[in-house]
Amino acid sequence: MQNKTLIIAGMHRSGTSLITHWLSECGLQLGENFLPLGVGNVDGHYEDIEFLKLHEEILNDNHLPPTGLTDEHNIDISLYHREKLKSVIKVKNALYPQWGWKDPRTCLFLDTYKELLPDARYLIVVRDYQSVVSSLLQRDFVFIEKKYLARGYFDRLIWNAFRRKRRLKKLYNQKAEEYLKVWIAYNEEILKNIKTLPDSAYVMINYSLLNTSDDRICSFLKDHWNLSLKYSRFKDIYKDKLISTPINTDAFIVNKSLLNKANQLQINLNNYMAFS
Repeated sequence: MQNKTLIIAGMHRSGTSLITHWLSECGLQLGENFLPLGVGNVDGHYEDIEFLKLHEEILNDNHLPPTGLTDEHNIDISLYHREKLKSVIKVKNALYPQWGWKDPRTCLFLDTYKELLPDARYLIVVRDYQSVVSSLLQRDFVFIEKKYLARGYFDRLIWNAFRRKRRLKKLYNQKAEEYLKVWIAYNEEILKNIKTLPDSAYVMINYSLLNTSDDRICSFLKDHWNLSLKYSRFKDIYKDKLISTPINTDAFIVNKSLLNKANQLQINLNNYMAFS
């Protein structure tokens, strides 16, 4: 019997952790060991450590940040790492008739996974660029603020009264454009690769869709891809208070052509969106 593999792909801060958490509750094997919870993902990242560590190693070898927050398209995967990926896949196939994984960095290696897993199915999660960039910036600021709030009373007073607002603006000016470039690069890779796949091999959804259509998505995965799942309500794991409110990041983008590129990319992605 042929194994069924689901690759969950999407840019950082696009809701892939939430969707992977939900699918795990529905009974899909998505990893033996997950990355622990952290700032921005207090319920956990639901990233398979084996794939995550391999992706980080590949990025390190290419002198790129292991976070995967890069707009580099041409990433070399050595024979050594390709064989390690094959080995992980072989073990997963031996253990589980159906399985999958989620790690945003997967988007950077979709070409390779098409070769290694030609029969895989892809659940692609997309979130608009402003929400993603805003979420990344706000997560960064949590780390900065935590450092200041750990200091003495007067330092905290000065931080809240004078420095906080200036530091926030400085961060947005420093990082907003960089993160927009990353969003563009990831979604360009997604778009490039789905154009080479048969329609039956992927489904693209907006991350917010699960609030209203979790039953339809679960039924699709069972009926079209024959995944053995038991329906579990997405609302039982969704926590609205953990979703950050987007800010208008456009004002911090110096190169306005990037905004045109991002908006056109969103339009192109919407053409492939399911359950709209």
